[in-house]
Amino acid sequence: MPKKKKAVKDSKVTMTELVLPNDTNTLNNLMGGRLMHWMDIVSAISAQKHSNRIVVTASVDNVSFGKPIQLGNVVTLTAQVTRAFNSSMEVHIQVVAEDIPSGTKFESNSAFFTFVAVDQSGRPIDVPESVPNNEEEKELFDGALRRRQLRLVLAGRMKPEEAEELKSIFILDKKQ
Repeated sequence: MPKKKKAVKDSKVTMTELVLPNDTNTLNNLMGGRLMHWMDIVSAISAQKHSNRIVVTASVDNVSFGKPIQLGNVVTLTAQVTRAFNSSMEVHIQVVAEDIPSGTKFESNSAFFTFVAVDQSGRPIDVPESVPNNEEEKELFDGALRRRQLRLVLAGRMKPEEAEELKSIFILDKKQ
């Protein structure tokens, strides 16, 4: 039986939050843990939309905090599955902060989270293939296998020499 396919755009989720006093640190900036919590929620919903299954967070790529998001800012998080593998899905999240009174907006963060679809017993279950339809989706789709192999190598679940997509990084060309 052929594997079901779903368009990447069908997994797109947008979530908006207002930064309230309970979300901030003593400098009135959004706490990083609260932002990561929101990123986990929006990306989990995206993975659920793609898989129509219960999902669990498997990994979070590097999340760095550049410009602080301040009390009163509106935070918009957009998530979309970039590629699905057997039971796992990579989800890309973009975070934009906005100061509505001043009319300023800036991209605060972006990251890749990985989710695994599970059945009612918590065992991994296959997910539909993801089909990119535009250039941005295709670029993220194409890079997803390299990112996946890098995650697996860093986690010790794949040997560097087995990471076909990363050989140019890990294995020197003997002709040089």
